[in-house]
Amino acid sequence: MNATHLLAVTLGYACAAGAVFGLGYTVLTGVLIGRFFRRPVAQPASYPAVTIVKPLHGTEWALLANLASFCQQDYPGPVQFLFGVHDSTDPALQAVDELRRLYPEADISVVADARLYGPNRKISNIVNMLPRAQYDVLVFADSDVSVAADYLRNVIGELQKPGVGLVTCVYRGQPDPGFWPRMSAKATNYQFLPSVVTGLALGLARPCFGQTVAMRRDTLDRIGGFMPFVRHLADDHAIGEAVRMIGEKVVIPPFTITHACVESSATQLIAHELRWSRTIRRIDPLGHFGSALIHPLAFALLAVAFSGGAIWAWQLAFAAMCARLTLKLLIDRALRQAHRDLWLLPLWDVVSFAIFVASFWSSRVIWRGFSFKVDGDGLLSATQEEQVEQI
Repeated sequence: MNATHLLAVTLGYACAAGAVFGLGYTVLTGVLIGRFFRRPVAQPASYPAVTIVKPLHGTEWALLANLASFCQQDYPGPVQFLFGVHDSTDPALQAVDELRRLYPEADISVVADARLYGPNRKISNIVNMLPRAQYDVLVFADSDVSVAADYLRNVIGELQKPGVGLVTCVYRGQPDPGFWPRMSAKATNYQFLPSVVTGLALGLARPCFGQTVAMRRDTLDRIGGFMPFVRHLADDHAIGEAVRMIGEKVVIPPFTITHACVESSATQLIAHELRWSRTIRRIDPLGHFGSALIHPLAFALLAVAFSGGAIWAWQLAFAAMCARLTLKLLIDRALRQAHRDLWLLPLWDVVSFAIFVASFWSSRVIWRGFSFKVDGDGLLSATQEEQVEQI
């Protein structure tokens, strides 16, 4: 046996081992996903006044519908809707104007303020908005989020539990029209979501998601407001950790909200997924490495290649594909959504594995058209090219 053949055999068995462990992970996730969403949702004991804070930047295909879903809440308490932009000519404000027309009774305020305090423009936007927040219960939610009518009621119910300082929500993907948004939704629904649920069940995940961050003003004051997070790429993760550091809980209720998948090209989708993957690698290296388990099909296909098409490797690949498709069906049932685009999942699994491997090559990310490097604490710094451009 020559050295090349020995290396191929070794790699084949190593990839097969990765596929087997990935299969076990997939089966475990299928059990846990249904259990997570069968838990009861807390109901509020009272209905305090709430300010919903929404930073905006540019227009999106479903922006008006996403914003409108927050105005359709079954919540008897007072609600202020606070929108913020850096530029008073931002096209997102057209959706806000239409929102005012559709919901004239809604308490809607807008802040247009160009001040920046660090490279994270969303956090700077929120810092500019906060002086206009009227109420002490604050719900921060991204612009690309849509929610059900009981969303606010459920979030406030969770926030009223003893010891809870912050409520965040897992989310599923809702694609814009087109092929690439549908691929993006696969990443959200069948990789991100089951990974979070499994990590929570095993005590390995400490997430916080910018799609919803609900807290009281006194909690926000105790973590120093939002200024400490103006250099963080994963600002939501850092905010969650700050709340835990002051001894309060971060909870995730058993329902999903909807995140718009807007990537309209392969380049946009890969850039988005690379940014996410590289960010996780910098802030949670062990968790990022362990996420290899969500790729049993890719490992099995590599085993096929390195083994020279051995029958056992093809059988492993078939088992991995069946496991992934079964997990998809279980997730669809848990989320009460239609079974669609089964054929896209294996394709995305292969692409996603390539992105996972590529995430180890660099710490550079592109975010809203700007290039940054991310250090081990998840802090942003402009790349040399960006610094030269600014000069």
